[in-house]
Amino acid sequence: MSNSLSKVEFRLLFGMQLEKLRSTKDLSLRTLAQRCDIDHSDIGKIEKGKIDIQIGTVMELAKGLNVHPKELFDFTFDLEKE
Repeated sequence: MSNSLSKVEFRLLFGMQLEKLRSTKDLSLRTLAQRCDIDHSDIGKIEKGKIDIQIGTVMELAKGLNVHPKELFDFTFDLEKE
């Protein structure tokens, strides 16, 4: 493997998927925060790929968005870059 996907790149892709799902459901950061046990500023940081999250956070986000957790990981990425 030459260059593999970095943790930062993965966090950015996850964050973009989160923002896409939130926007599709027409939810503000504050509204999503009210639906799950996560502060709105942390949701913004997650969307920007600035922080690592735990599996429990994934569950809370999915619950707040009313989606299956796998939908948060429904994005394309290359494990190997050339």
